[in-house]
Amino acid sequence: MNQTQMMQWGNMPCVRLDAGGYTALIAPDLGSNVVRLRDETNGIEFFRFKEDNTFEELIKSAEVWGLPTLYLPNRFADGVLKTSDAVYHLPVNEKAPYNNHIHGFLHKRSHTVVEHAADANCAWCVTEYVYDEHDPFFQYLPVSFRARFRFTLSACGLEYEFTLENLSADKQLPVSVATHTTINSPFVTGAREKDERITAPIGKRWLLNARCLPTLETAELTMQDLEYRSGARCPVLQNIDNEMYFAEHMSVDGEDLYGILMEDLDSGKRICYEVGEEYRFWIFWNDKGFNGYFCPEPMSAMIDAPNLDIPPALSGYRELAPGGKTAFRQHFYTLTEE
Repeated sequence: MNQTQMMQWGNMPCVRLDAGGYTALIAPDLGSNVVRLRDETNGIEFFRFKEDNTFEELIKSAEVWGLPTLYLPNRFADGVLKTSDAVYHLPVNEKAPYNNHIHGFLHKRSHTVVEHAADANCAWCVTEYVYDEHDPFFQYLPVSFRARFRFTLSACGLEYEFTLENLSADKQLPVSVATHTTINSPFVTGAREKDERITAPIGKRWLLNARCLPTLETAELTMQDLEYRSGARCPVLQNIDNEMYFAEHMSVDGEDLYGILMEDLDSGKRICYEVGEEYRFWIFWNDKGFNGYFCPEPMSAMIDAPNLDIPPALSGYRELAPGGKTAFRQHFYTLTEE
């Protein structure tokens, strides 16, 4: 039976969703992070998760657990954020030699549970956060907005929709969104990390400098890059450090997919990670490769996008006028051999 409930996971309140053989835990006090997604039938732990984690441990490094939504994501050089109607100076929280602002604030805020319920088809949870002058970050970015999160769990897996709405009277809202998705390794119970592979239909690679900022140069794909396309890339047991590519389409089992695929070679079990076309780029990172997870990160805009001297159509950066809304969608599900 599909169901939802408010519960305590350790010292943290969570909304638990059970539907279609999947279980999800959503932590509103941790930025509406999906701290756990599990396929109970196939023994698949989608996201990096530890039973004994505490809120205090997670909030210190909220980017590397579960499914954290980042606004504003990745890096802004020297903390500067240039919009069409203002220049904002964000706190530099990534110190020398980088000297950037990184990852914003939304994923560390306490959000409000709007509703949670279930019916014969699915279970769902809706949370939101209203950003205004009460938020300490408002001194740096005084543009009010509403962030709404909708999670729907069913036999089709987890569908996630993130919506931004500009609540300001007269300011443009910068739009750059990402999730710092942490895929558990190994994600199949009892599997071996060396048997994991990732397939990603990447386009050209964007080159980064020593500060992890774009040089505005692209590179043709190397043989190692092409392992993403062929499905030969092992996403762990080697260092993968901020590799940024254009996102493209691929075919999985005869169906078009805008997303990526993770596979355990021994069991044949696969995780399908589908995203909406509003996500224009993938960044791959794995915390040096030996820490039990890897991060395929979909981004709607490039690193430092609003500050780059390239057209928004290329960088992915855009803005919302007062009253404007925009949505971002993701979908996680399991594929197994028949």
